[in-house]
Amino acid sequence: MGAYILRRLLLMIPTVFGIMAISFLITQFAPGGPVEQALANLSGQNRSITERITGSQAGDFAGQPSPGTGGSTYRGSQGLSPDLVARIEKQFGFDKPPLERFGLMLWNYLRFDFGESYYRDISVIDLIKEKMPVSISLGLWMTLIAYGISIPLGIKKAVTDGSRFDVWTSTIVIIGYAIPGFLIGIMLIVIFAGGSFWSIFPLRGLVSPGWENFPWWRQILDYFWHMTLPIIAMGLGAFATTTLLTKNSFIDEIGKQYVTTARAKGLTERQVLYRHVFRNAMMLIIASFPAAFISAFFSGSLLIETIFSLDGLGLLGLESVSNRDYPVVFATLYIFSLLGLVVSLLSDLAYMWVDPRLDFESREV
Repeated sequence: MGAYILRRLLLMIPTVFGIMAISFLITQFAPGGPVEQALANLSGQNRSITERITGSQAGDFAGQPSPGTGGSTYRGSQGLSPDLVARIEKQFGFDKPPLERFGLMLWNYLRFDFGESYYRDISVIDLIKEKMPVSISLGLWMTLIAYGISIPLGIKKAVTDGSRFDVWTSTIVIIGYAIPGFLIGIMLIVIFAGGSFWSIFPLRGLVSPGWENFPWWRQILDYFWHMTLPIIAMGLGAFATTTLLTKNSFIDEIGKQYVTTARAKGLTERQVLYRHVFRNAMMLIIASFPAAFISAFFSGSLLIETIFSLDGLGLLGLESVSNRDYPVVFATLYIFSLLGLVVSLLSDLAYMWVDPRLDFESREV
């Protein structure tokens, strides 16, 4: 097991390198980069952004007679001073060759030094820490609730396959799966958050103003009061998927020969189910966990964050891509990639916990 874990950890190095290299290469050809946006702003579209990016001397540079583009390849540099173009390129770190910039980025990322945001006066790591509580809250509670309810419910549905309980729970689960999470969120706001009916739950934020001054018990209640509607809206799709996946996996295992043999030996249904069927049926559930975990924490929360005015990593990622805020884009990509690889390794270790017969030492990575 130790050798397998070491191989997996070593494999993470070229994997992350490949992800970052491909992403960096794409950004070199993507139009509308940060330098182009700054030059467009300097051309008269937004004077306040001009002064914020280039400093107080930007206005002086922009007001000088310009000999033309000065050899710059940016379309937005037409009519601007070559000195100003060079200043902006240096401001964003584009005055160095691409390979040098990529190597410097990797060296900094190995030390978890992500630099500062292009458009916010804050370091990238502090910005991510600021948004992390929202994403952790949404992802953690959605994952715990979805798996905590879905697995027992799926097992129950498999054991009682075809019964009235199975039929009506399947109907509810399928309806919940068919309705998009953002639409459920809107309906919950309309009904329970001061839309057209009741005003029971808050509409925005992770906690109420003055939360830090509340007693500890009131802080907990206030936190869950804000989390109730987003978690319900976000969790129904994952809840349905995990429930049906668990049911079908257990039904498939229950019909196999080893179950008939176990029953013939005189084992009770509960012993057959949890001693033999469980470890085999859960393999498929565990295999789907890494993707569900990453989706719950990051990609799956974007619309929910927008609807409920929760400022988390999903919304940060979208804004960073739209604004070409490359330090934030690459930092979040780097962190998400590492987290995904670690969770994938943990899922393999969970395989061994569920079924100790698995031999990872002889497995080729």
